[in-house]
Amino acid sequence: MRHLILGNGPAGVVAAETLRRYAPEDEIMLYGCEGEPPYSRMAIPYLLEGNIDERGTYLRKQEGYFAAQRITLREGRAVAVDTAARTVLFADGHREHFDRLLVATGSSPILPPIPGIDLPGVTPCWTLAHARAIAERLQPGARVVQMGAGFIGSILLEAFVKAGAKLTIVELGDRMVPRMMTPVAGNLIRRWVEEKGVQVFTETRIDAIALGAGQGNDTAAGPDGAPLLVQLSNGERLPADMVIVAAGVKPNVAFLEGTPVHVASGVLVNERMESAGAGIFAAGDCAEAPDLFTGQHLVAAIQPNAVDQARVAAVNMAGGHATLKGVLAINVLETLGLVSTSFGQWQGVPENQEGSGVEWVDEAAYRYLSLQFQKDRLIGATAIGLTEHVGVLRGLIQGKVALGPWHERLLANPLAFVEAYLARAQYSALLAA
Repeated sequence: MRHLILGNGPAGVVAAETLRRYAPEDEIMLYGCEGEPPYSRMAIPYLLEGNIDERGTYLRKQEGYFAAQRITLREGRAVAVDTAARTVLFADGHREHFDRLLVATGSSPILPPIPGIDLPGVTPCWTLAHARAIAERLQPGARVVQMGAGFIGSILLEAFVKAGAKLTIVELGDRMVPRMMTPVAGNLIRRWVEEKGVQVFTETRIDAIALGAGQGNDTAAGPDGAPLLVQLSNGERLPADMVIVAAGVKPNVAFLEGTPVHVASGVLVNERMESAGAGIFAAGDCAEAPDLFTGQHLVAAIQPNAVDQARVAAVNMAGGHATLKGVLAINVLETLGLVSTSFGQWQGVPENQEGSGVEWVDEAAYRYLSLQFQKDRLIGATAIGLTEHVGVLRGLIQGKVALGPWHERLLANPLAFVEAYLARAQYSALLAA
């Protein structure tokens, strides 16, 4: 049996290792397209901060590790799949046969179609190549404009601040991290970073990026000799040495066009991580798996979900039977030392769907908690500055624990969530015994 894995990020590597364990005699080929050893994108901010070197980003650091596992590493970008012939066509024209195929191709940064997006000094921060280019320009006092204050952007900003850059963030939404934080929480994070010297514009877009004075034909641009000039929708013009694009990502699935594999945003998979294409599985940032609560398909682009999905897919590729209970949205973010988390349906559900919720905030101490319920079950939570026992919130949500009388108690005192967990999770365990 020949297993072909497209993508050598965390999902691809864990799938290959799991396959080796469950199918010791099978052939395993692992393809990446960057010409780098398998590495973690999540480690790139630490690389820019100087806390680790490039080797520190590698997923497996032991020399000859993959060869010892009899996992063949190859470089190539898939451009098409022939499901009848069971082959993948790569950009260099060669084909690979497969019996089982795992699509773990991850995602790529979105580059908004604005003038100047392709200028030198304008770059995403997504690959090791990007990180090298940014490091060359990242000096103390460098003027950095960052497009986007989502999850990725809020991780990256710490590297720029620690490098001594003069950082300005431009976010289209009405708050920082709008897709994982409530309005109160997002604005609390904004105030935190502003106190650290970061300039933040929300409800603002970058309309254009131009070359600075002496850098091109725009002689009106470039005050202070800046190589770039950033035009904002609020009328501001910002001189910049570098523009970082952190405006979101999209799954790498275009090469599946014309196949039986169903693609929405990512590859639609069932609880076994199987797509509609026979023998074709998907995992990680390019997969849309059923949500734990709603059953609707969801791209949950975080490493723990990618790894869980990869293990399930690999067991099934090896002929076993494994299922994923459902994807739970989990976000854990540290922004200049402020830890924030959100789990599940943190936005809550309407009252006509038996939803209820409560917020608690201590703005002076940068502490915040939001709990969202449906009937007497916790379905989502957002927290800032609560680092102890916050995993309990995940346990209550993922376990779909019936809170009984603790529902009303938590509405009155949301900080009692640990007591609720001890009381009700153990109660549920006893009932199940």
